Amino acid sequence: MKKQKLELTWIGKDKRPKLEPRILLEDPSRSYHAKQRVTENDIFDNRLIFGDNLLALKALEQEFAGKVKCVFIDPPYNTGSAFTHYDDGLEHSIWLSLMRDRLEIIRNLLSEDGSLWITIDDNEAHYLKVLCDEVFGRVNFVANVVWEKVYTPKSNGRGLSSDHDHILVFSKSSEWYEKGWNLVPRSEEQKGRFRNPDKDPSGPWRTYPLDVRTEDGARREKYRYEITLPSGRKVKPAVGRHWAYPEEEFKRRRDAGEIYFGKKGDAMPTRKVYLKDAKQGVIARTWWTYKEVGGNQDAKREILALFGDSGFITPKPEALIQRILTIATNKGDLVLDSFAGSGTTGAVAHKMGRRWIMVELGEHCHTHIIPRMKKVIDGEDPGGITKAVDWKGGGGFRYYRLAPSLLEKDKWGNWVINQEYHAAMLAEALCKLEGFTYAPSETIWWQHGHSSENDFIYVTTQNLAVSQLPALSEEVGEGRSLLVLCSAFRGISAAKAAERWPNLTIKKIPKVVLSRCEWGHDDYSLNVANLPMAEPEPEPKKSEKPKRESASGQGTLFEEDG
Repeated sequence: MKKQKLELTWIGKDKRPKLEPRILLEDPSRSYHAKQRVTENDIFDNRLIFGDNLLALKALEQEFAGKVKCVFIDPPYNTGSAFTHYDDGLEHSIWLSLMRDRLEIIRNLLSEDGSLWITIDDNEAHYLKVLCDEVFGRVNFVANVVWEKVYTPKSNGRGLSSDHDHILVFSKSSEWYEKGWNLVPRSEEQKGRFRNPDKDPSGPWRTYPLDVRTEDGARREKYRYEITLPSGRKVKPAVGRHWAYPEEEFKRRRDAGEIYFGKKGDAMPTRKVYLKDAKQGVIARTWWTYKEVGGNQDAKREILALFGDSGFITPKPEALIQRILTIATNKGDLVLDSFAGSGTTGAVAHKMGRRWIMVELGEHCHTHIIPRMKKVIDGEDPGGITKAVDWKGGGGFRYYRLAPSLLEKDKWGNWVINQEYHAAMLAEALCKLEGFTYAPSETIWWQHGHSSENDFIYVTTQNLAVSQLPALSEEVGEGRSLLVLCSAFRGISAAKAAERWPNLTIKKIPKVVLSRCEWGHDDYSLNVANLPMAEPEPEPKKSEKPKRESASGQGTLFEEDG
């Protein structure tokens, strides 16, 4: 019997945007760097991108595919609340579509050992989990971390006080497990479990069972020897278990004081594990308390200290992001947050020595994120994890905005090249559209980019004549190819030109790209006001029974009784 594939369905799932891969334009007046190096490991080439985050993800895809180690996103939760900086009341199906489109590009950006961490609440968490199963593969689901965001019951809770959010964790592939994630530092409470009641010269210790479960009874029979306790009582492992060491090894450890028999010397033997020999950290659990990683109140205090009453009501505490980056990244790794909000991810990544990219569409990119990152870079942000990581400042970032759409309509309704594009912008944009790396040569006029060592692209708004092609073909030479994008060419068809000069391929712009993308679409944000209105359903014929949507809102249609 063929196994059926189960999928999450929703209205409009099959509709996918034809995204334009925009180029990014740096604004040096908003980029910022420390006045001097603080350490040799300072990182300056971080990126802050202002613009729609779906278009920004698409803009990053060509350059950063497979290079991002960790993505953390805190998307609008779709709760129906009216937030100051986000319209968070999207209809469920639209929210799923917009998240799906972003997740697919995020997966492409992640390295093979990379991971995605998403904070979400109960309203959409379980739908989002199934959606991520589809995009990343169910086998790549790592865990659902439960974060205790508040520590006192909510008096306005409906029946139950909602005290937690979810952090869904997905990997790009199995490489994260093969390479292993980092341990988290032991808390003072965990360190306190190591004690030294017998004044052992090796220092504080704790005990672990000396007996273990037997997998192969015949092979392990020699590990089931009898032990005489200091009290004189003789013991053996329980049925189905054996000692962890052969008898000679046990005696050596006992004589060295590494075996513990209880205060009175009459308990089943246990082995000592010393704090000095233990791993420097512990594996992270999936329950994170506010005492460990902060809660909503801690995050609000951090934002208040930076900006005063800024209107942000859902920031995340720096300690929470620190925990995620500690587990999933190492120094120098690239971290991405495409819902940057107040810039917490970038601030924490910067202090921890990670490279970062943040994307934000709201004006708070300028009123909150830039001032915050300047304080971090100048060493003037004393809050958050600053003391914990001994942050002194340094590094910098480059500010980018999305370029306008490559094509616009003229007064007659024809698609033409956007007048804001100068020659270099046009060449870079068409390189990206055609899958070439933009790398203009300083010495060879027709080399604007390349897709391989021998495959090049040349972009011009001029009209090419057939008389120019022989010389161009000769310069390109044998063993190399050149894609020529021009406004028009005269005297010969493209097919005939390819026959006569096989190392040249000539295409007209904008005709060659007209069907590629949704031109002039600047806003795919998670905001219901930016979405196209649904087409009204046709009036039912008199012979038809009316159909209506189910009360669940999931789009199931049914006929009325009667």
